[in-house]
Amino acid sequence: MPLETPLNSLGLPKAPADTRVVVAMSGGVDSSVVAAMLAEEGYDVVGVTLQLYDHGAALAKKGACCAGIDIHDARRVAEDMGFPHYVLDYENIFKDAVIDEFADSYLAGATPVPCIRCNERVKFKDLLETAKDLEADCMATGHYIQRMVGANGPELHSAADANRDQSYFLFSTTPEQLDFLRFPLGHLPSKDATRELAAKYGLQVADKPDSQDICFVPNGNYASVIEKLRPGAAEPGDIVHADGRVLGEHNGVIHYTIGQRRGLGIGGLSDPLYVVKLDVDNRQVVVGPKDMLATRKVPVREINWLGDAPFDSQEEWHVAVKVRSTRPPREAVIRPISETEAEVELLTPEEGVSPGQACVFYDSDSSRIFGGGWIWRGD
Repeated sequence: MPLETPLNSLGLPKAPADTRVVVAMSGGVDSSVVAAMLAEEGYDVVGVTLQLYDHGAALAKKGACCAGIDIHDARRVAEDMGFPHYVLDYENIFKDAVIDEFADSYLAGATPVPCIRCNERVKFKDLLETAKDLEADCMATGHYIQRMVGANGPELHSAADANRDQSYFLFSTTPEQLDFLRFPLGHLPSKDATRELAAKYGLQVADKPDSQDICFVPNGNYASVIEKLRPGAAEPGDIVHADGRVLGEHNGVIHYTIGQRRGLGIGGLSDPLYVVKLDVDNRQVVVGPKDMLATRKVPVREINWLGDAPFDSQEEWHVAVKVRSTRPPREAVIRPISETEAEVELLTPEEGVSPGQACVFYDSDSSRIFGGGWIWRGD
């Protein structure tokens, strides 16, 4: 009886040299370490970097992923480690699948998360298909999240380092995608450990700062990007109290977000006021006291469910959820309406829950992620 081939470090029954891995390389330290680590282990590594927006504009901009300098850094890592590297022009795909929706949803008064859409519609869709076309056995990324194999197949789990965990941005990863994806950094205890590996491999990006901005939003100035994409979007209107009083004027709904307190330009009032609603149709920014921001029931749609049983096989799921990337998971009850829609009841009300944000589901008793969906209205 022949001996079974042992699994390699990527969980595949092949020798590393016979295992082709496409590594999605942004040019940052994380994906560079993944590529270098796998190359050193003897895998057949192919590096791929996506050019997602105008290269000329990108060259002038630092501090965001996928800029011109990042393409150069990724190519240099590939040269140093001795594996092939390709740059793919995904500019049109990125504009159609991510940027246009970002602009339209912002204009509709939502607070979009384009990084999730990019993972869902570009990196884990088109790029993943490209990896298969290259006859890869799997695709690896530098995301801080863990893939574990459970009784029913691959599962998604939070990163070991809670401070680096990127599960909020990866909830829409499907079981089919998870079967092909690998996340070699998810088990590391800290970002310092990643930088130590970069130094060990002699990578010139070892001390490169982390990107902070959304790649196509310089300096976090959403409004200026929207005005360029949708001329005339910044139409003025009234700042209105929830009780109907007109308190002032604004220079465009796109300059405001749910929960905002500063920069409203309506000083002289005794109690602090917060943006509680954006009424795009009437060009109104509605403000009110802080307690109006508290939300207990959150409607969610476009749900990607990663549990073992079908989503709508139970009347209720008791889980923890995140409604903002920067907040810890809170206890909640999910009540399915269909396979892809639900009402989520937060056991403790949350402030500033906004349409366009994600609601991500976590197992209360483990590191497992059960998927999530999109918050779609603010009432």
